[in-house]
Amino acid sequence: MKKIGIIMGSDSDLGVVEGAIDTLKKFGAEYEVHIYSAHRTPVEASEFSKNARKNGFGAIICAAGKAAHLAGAIAANTTVPVIGIPIKSSTLDGLDALLSTVQMPGGIPVATVAIDGAKNAALLALEILAVSDEKIAQKLDDDRAENSKAVLEKNRAVEEKYNK
Repeated sequence: MKKIGIIMGSDSDLGVVEGAIDTLKKFGAEYEVHIYSAHRTPVEASEFSKNARKNGFGAIICAAGKAAHLAGAIAANTTVPVIGIPIKSSTLDGLDALLSTVQMPGGIPVATVAIDGAKNAALLALEILAVSDEKIAQKLDDDRAENSKAVLEKNRAVEEKYNK
């Protein structure tokens, strides 16, 4: 099984990133977590991304706030799929990070999830790996079925209470 890399620009992003870590744990996925800043540790970020495929990564999740150049900086040095999580900051409520993450130039794609959307970043990374891993694909199908069942149970409760 390929690994999923999780990189955050600062330890202040960890509170959000833990949502991705928890999701990957739930699925039994192999992952590594690092703090590399596009601006403060550009050499380390570059080295990680240049060697990602060789080191067994199948997808990389990058979380950053404010200028949020991390996902783009990582994507610039690898063809391993990169998923950006824009992190909400106190300045512009994450809109700055969202725009920085989603506005990539042609030729350097970064998939972008919602502001603070760590769980969906992890699920998207798992879906990428599931293209060639039937075990992960089955776990994702099972998870979707469980989610559907939970919503339908809530629907039944609401219908019983209000539809008389």
